[in-house]
Amino acid sequence: MRHVVARVGEIPPGERRIVEVGGRSIGVFNVDGEFFGLRNRCPHQGGPLCEGRLLGGLEADRPGAFRWSPARHVLACPWHGWEFDVTTGQSWCDPARLRAAHYEAAVVVGRELDGRVMGPYVAETYPISVEERYVVVDL
Repeated sequence: MRHVVARVGEIPPGERRIVEVGGRSIGVFNVDGEFFGLRNRCPHQGGPLCEGRLLGGLEADRPGAFRWSPARHVLACPWHGWEFDVTTGQSWCDPARLRAAHYEAAVVVGRELDGRVMGPYVAETYPISVEERYVVVDL
């Protein structure tokens, strides 16, 4: 089921918004124009993961060839500093066994009328021409 959580412009690149969706606290992150959702619960000890610091990281094409990447897609839990990739939920502390729950997030086009997003079934009405791009989360 899809849930509209924000307009695209409300979550600028490099920022996040923590939302309540289907009884879950989820952090929605804008990483260079792509959106990703993570459960706001660290799998280590249940800390508020999505409130943590966003970090850049080291990248390498081959062993010993490191370079710094300023892209902020590593999230450090505020309780113990465990690090997770925002785009996949993969742990940097124990990648073989530990992962944060992640959710598909997408940008969709919708029409807005009185704060509601219209679905695929439309009764006969006069057309509404206001179009916005929305960020949605699939549970």
